[in-house]
Amino acid sequence: MKKVILTFAIFCIMNMIQAQNPFLEKYTTPHGTAPFDKIKKEHFEPALEEGMKQHMAEIYAIVNNPEAPNFKNTIVALEKSGALLNRVQSVFSNLLSAETNDDLQAIAEKMVPLLSEHSNNINLNKKLFERVKAVYSQMNKLKLNKEDSKLLQNTYDSFVRSGANLEGEAKAKYRALTAELSKLTLQYGQNILKETNNYELVITDKAKLAGLPESTLEAAALTAKEKGKEGWVFTLNAPSYIPFMTYCENRELRKELYTAFSTLCTHDNEYNNFANVKRIANIRQEIAQLLGYKNYAAYTLEKRMAENSDAVYKLLNQLVDAYKPTAEKELKDVQELASQTQGPNFQTMPWDWAFYSNKLKDQRFNINDEMLRPYFELSKVKEGIFGLATKLYGITFKENKNIPVYNPDVEAYEVFDKDGKYLAVLYTDFHPRAGKRAGAWMTQFKEQWKENGKDSRPHISLVMNFTKPTENKPALLTFSEVETFLHEFGHSLHGMMANSTYESLSGTNVYWDFVELPSQIMENFAIEKDFLNTFAKHYQTNEQLPRELIQRIVDASNFNTGYACLRQVSLGLLDMAWYTINTPFEGNVIEYERQAMTKTKLLPVLDSESMSVRFSHIFSGGYSAGYYSYKWAEVLDADAFSLFKQKGIFNKEVATSFRENILSKGGTEHPMKLYKRFRGQEPTIDALLIRNGIKE
Repeated sequence: MKKVILTFAIFCIMNMIQAQNPFLEKYTTPHGTAPFDKIKKEHFEPALEEGMKQHMAEIYAIVNNPEAPNFKNTIVALEKSGALLNRVQSVFSNLLSAETNDDLQAIAEKMVPLLSEHSNNINLNKKLFERVKAVYSQMNKLKLNKEDSKLLQNTYDSFVRSGANLEGEAKAKYRALTAELSKLTLQYGQNILKETNNYELVITDKAKLAGLPESTLEAAALTAKEKGKEGWVFTLNAPSYIPFMTYCENRELRKELYTAFSTLCTHDNEYNNFANVKRIANIRQEIAQLLGYKNYAAYTLEKRMAENSDAVYKLLNQLVDAYKPTAEKELKDVQELASQTQGPNFQTMPWDWAFYSNKLKDQRFNINDEMLRPYFELSKVKEGIFGLATKLYGITFKENKNIPVYNPDVEAYEVFDKDGKYLAVLYTDFHPRAGKRAGAWMTQFKEQWKENGKDSRPHISLVMNFTKPTENKPALLTFSEVETFLHEFGHSLHGMMANSTYESLSGTNVYWDFVELPSQIMENFAIEKDFLNTFAKHYQTNEQLPRELIQRIVDASNFNTGYACLRQVSLGLLDMAWYTINTPFEGNVIEYERQAMTKTKLLPVLDSESMSVRFSHIFSGGYSAGYYSYKWAEVLDADAFSLFKQKGIFNKEVATSFRENILSKGGTEHPMKLYKRFRGQEPTIDALLIRNGIKE
């Protein structure tokens, strides 16, 4: 009897815990946003488990439906399944990037393999695939519209590309490989974050910091204070690292910070990523070959605009040929300037590049970040970028403090369309902190979809690592940070303006080498006088950014464009090198990456430095065999923005066409069809070369 009572008590307690889990209740927040004020770490694991349980019950219902498989009872039912799991996963995965801690990482280490296995249990379900295949075989008879046809094609392809046709040992091998890959990519990213957070350069002698602007010193003093240290603390986060490398006159300290950054995850400790790099690349190669592809690049590029590695290498090699002479001239100019002060035998090293190229830029154009910072106060930049969206698309933004947020730094906005209807929720998260990985990104807590006449609108998040306010100054951004804001905001527009029936085709769910077009086209506005005049005012005097400074921004816009291009191409070549391997890689990671990037090499490199071990885009992000897409999309955005330049940068006719043909369509059609519908022609590299001053 005691055992029965105890069992019943445990049952009641478990029910009570489940009832108190906010993920398992209907959200009562504005627009059904995530109730971050109620979510606690202990809620994730049971909610993920319940999500998987409910999802499998939905899959079971589809598989065992006595009716013959059709588009609605199989394809649409599958598309709509897993709602609870998606809801929990979107919050969990986003917080792992923006607000992580040891507890969340421990949960991830436990749950990620289970989630991978759950995904495999669906993708490798033979009876489920038979139903999908039965519907797919009737595709030409079903008279589906474009979006329904795309969903059916994507669903079938997704099963095939996830191993549905595998049998016996091959299927078991696929399960094992994908489970291992999920663990390794998680570990890889966590290693980078932890080693980045563990590093700090502490300086107590201000004389060693000659050349650093007051704003950088104030930020470093604030960091020191927050860490309980004396003096100034510099970290490997961009708002600290970049100005240090740009302005610090102490070459040895620049070398020390550069060395720490470039050798992240190479040291003999638990954060070393060399083994992870090899194994991740080898697992992806093995998975691709299991599925019948030559290598992982062939597998990935089948669902890209580029279509194959030959097209990617063609683009990258075209860019090397076009930009390398300019890059070599830029390096020569910087070397000559450095030699004037350091002597004829001085060799420019990587830790010298930002310092001396900044001096050359200042000499030629009389412009630098510190000159511009006072005019780029964050709240004004935000007003300007939001205002740009209003000018182009008529949408407006209103902060709503009743929407819960996951950190006090985060702000939440309701976004309204030109007709006043609710369009989306936008979260903004601007500054670095210990629990946030480096970089900048747009993500979604909820995507857009339609059902029974209801348009369920998205919840979008912009996450940055911008310069923080200090005790004496508000957050004053660099020009590069303004460009980054515009870039990520372009992604958010893609998400917010989604207008699709199905979630999996909505917003940014497009080919990976097309997803950067909406973001990169927005960067073009950064050097447009008419845009800068709408917001760039001195944070103290409210003085407009002077006309001559704007002209200097425009004049300097192509400064070191060759060097910057080769840098991106080098990363694209490294990415392709890792994912065009046809046999397991057992060599030396550093030697391999040197060889892959040799044609773009301009400066010497340290023997111990490695890019691969910290290249999260391609090893733990979504850019594996896809990093070239930044340059691919740059060709698209240069060509597309030329239409804005031709008809006016705020031209509503062009903006409306871009919204209707690109932003709202998501992945409902092939991207080249969408692009040609907007632009009237296929893109060429010429517009990019002309914009960068490489070609007349």
